[in-house]
Order: sequence, then structure tokens, then C-alpha cells
Amino acid sequence: MCWRGKAQKAAKRMQVLDTIPFNLDAAEVIRQVHLSAAGEEIVAQVRELVAVAQEVARPKAIYEVCYIENKQDGAVDVGGVTFTSRVLRANLDAVERIFVYVATCGVELNQISTPSDDILLRYCLDVIKEQALAAALRHLRQHLKNKYALGKTAGMNPGSLEDWPITEQRNLFAIFGDVEQLIGVKLTESCLMIPNKSVSGITFPTEVSFASCQLCPREICSNRSAPYDPELAREYGITT
Repeated sequence: MCWRGKAQKAAKRMQVLDTIPFNLDAAEVIRQVHLSAAGEEIVAQVRELVAVAQEVARPKAIYEVCYIENKQDGAVDVGGVTFTSRVLRANLDAVERIFVYVATCGVELNQISTPSDDILLRYCLDVIKEQALAAALRHLRQHLKNKYALGKTAGMNPGSLEDWPITEQRNLFAIFGDVEQLIGVKLTESCLMIPNKSVSGITFPTEVSFASCQLCPREICSNRSAPYDPELAREYGITT
């Protein structure tokens, strides 16, 4: 296949989702930041911030359908790059098609300015960004399930485990090309994403339940979605 044919085929597999529904509820934001008993002036400021955020918020996601090109010992070749991870390789043992994605709260929310000394408003904006990111992820997952008739799925994210470090973000972003131009997400030299309320990863079909948290022994983590399972970690070969 010529280079033009390859580019056209890749373009058909990559999609940008940039019209994602997102509705903010000022009362819910106030509840989340525990301001129900706060003074009227503070509540009014939060409501004003919510109104501004609702006006400009544009959560987004991009994904590409990728087929596994080669399975190595502790690595897989996908979309022209190599992901190195024993856990990922094991999870994809019986999988041929995966969905690589980046989702974000959107640069629009990142451009809202709050006073540098107003910790409360900055925290409220952070909560709003998290809600926008959650909306992007929900929309992406539902879109994939509907379009590709997916059943049970699981996912992994670079940096969620030592076995698949955050530096693997570079390979994931390379699959898309210029992610910043496509949905506004920039990858820094240290492999962090801007806006900070962004997430990248892969989704894949599975017959068994899996969450990276099951293999992570970190005791204090606000984002934990499943308890640590030392026996499962030994099965994956990441502990002895």
C-alpha cells in the first residue's frame, strides 16, 4: 500500500470527539467542595465561576483503532510503536484490536484565571475540570461501545504502574501525531499532560475484570478503583 493509502486508512481509524455534552450543576459543585454552609459572598463567587466554566467548557477526546502487529516477550507492537510492559503484554495475549485514546477537560477551562491567592476558587476550578474530564471519558466509552459493539472492556494507562511507566506516554502520543493541534493536549518533557486534567490510555476487550489498581501496592491513593491483590501481582510477575 502506498503512503497515501496508509495515511487515509489511519485517518479513518482515528476520530476526534469534540462535541461532548457537559452540564455543570452549581449546587453539586458547592456540595463537592463542602460549601453548603458558607457565606453568601463565597457561594456567589463559586456560582459565577460555574457560569463562566459552563459557557466555555469543551471537553474532548481522540482515539484510534489499532491492531496489534507483533507480540514480544514483555512488549507489544501497536500502531507503529512498541509498548513495553509485562502486564500489558499479558492482558493483550488473546486480543488483536485495541483502542488508544487521549481525553481532556479541554484547554478552554485551563484558560480560566482565578486569583493566585484564592485557594478556594482554584480548588473549585479543579473540581470543575475533573467533572469535564469525567464527562469526556464517559462519552468516549459509550461511543466505543455503541460504534464497535464492545462487550466487557478493561483499560490501562501509562504511569499507573511501574511496569508501564509514564515515559510510555511518548509512544502513545506518537500514534496520533500532533495531539496538541488535534485536541489541545500538550505532552511535557517529563511526560505530564497539559491541561493537567487529561488522561491517556488504551481500552481493550476482555473476559475478566482488570484494573491497574489491583497491581499497585500504594496504600494512600484517592483514585483507587480496586483493592491491591498481591496474588494477582505475583501472577503477572511484577512481585515475588
